[in-house]
Amino acid sequence: MTASDARPLCSVVIPSYNGRKLLGPCLESIRLHLPPSQSVEVIVADDASTDDTAAWIAETHPWVVHLRLATNQGFCGAANAGIAAARGDFVQLLNNDTEVLAGWIEAGLAPFADPSVGSVAPLVLVRSDPSRVDSAGDGYALMGWPFKRGHGESAEVWASRTPERVFGASGSSAFYRASALGKVGPYDASYGSYYEDVDLAFRLRWGGFDCVFQPASRILHDVSASYDHGRPALQRRMARNAELLFWSNLPSGRLLLSLLPHVGFTLLQALVRTLRGRGRPFLAGKWDALKLAPSLNRRRKLRADLAKSAIAPPRFPMRWLPFQEAKNHRRRPQEASSR
Repeated sequence: MTASDARPLCSVVIPSYNGRKLLGPCLESIRLHLPPSQSVEVIVADDASTDDTAAWIAETHPWVVHLRLATNQGFCGAANAGIAAARGDFVQLLNNDTEVLAGWIEAGLAPFADPSVGSVAPLVLVRSDPSRVDSAGDGYALMGWPFKRGHGESAEVWASRTPERVFGASGSSAFYRASALGKVGPYDASYGSYYEDVDLAFRLRWGGFDCVFQPASRILHDVSASYDHGRPALQRRMARNAELLFWSNLPSGRLLLSLLPHVGFTLLQALVRTLRGRGRPFLAGKWDALKLAPSLNRRRKLRADLAKSAIAPPRFPMRWLPFQEAKNHRRRPQEASSR
């Protein structure tokens, strides 16, 4: 833990809304595995919870900084409030439905020795079955499909890999360089939740920063414990956010190349969701995205401005299809992703 008047090396920010029961195992795992050699502060960004989160933290975890928001602002708002309060040179965004494993923070911070690294993706395992991978970093398929690398695959295989450069880090447990966030900005609050981490990964790349997958840093994640994916409102938001992500972030040349595949993929998604009885929220989300079209010029100008002041030429390691990346990883397990 870190003394209140000492500047920490890393700030662990945990957004939480009525998540007291989830916070117990999360905070206890941090307390258990945090080495005394590391100066770390832990911030719970409490999104105006109505449960007993505040009293419970004060009583059982007085070493935790409890940052209570006056009004509920959603995941992005709570995360950004925690980032703004963080004093560390590095920030880890950690879901409240996670547990950290031994050595997680030492390994997670190691790649930042390279100044071009703006984020680090740990190896995230499914908490109910740690033999399976939840995420080995994020990828993005040019048709407009964000995906988790290695999802559902063998944890043993991915744990044996060496650190490698990847597209981005999953927001469930991503490490960020604080100065990089200062340059490109934190999460875009207009996303609410879902794909905000992929949008941030894009902006970090526009700023010239890389992301490294670090398999030695390991996190257990209770996948989607905080959200019910069956809710129409969430399906609608995800459909909208996917479009916002695609049209705001792809470089112009790749946007033109991806246009027809993206339209075809979207039509296929609409058909599949309609057959499953979920077509209405999906189409409503696409309509919501269309209404945001006037904001696209501003969003794309922001990325162009980031590229002008980037620390290195922006690079976007993307593939046409998500399973193409998985195939390549099985074939060349020690080769770093193409940049």
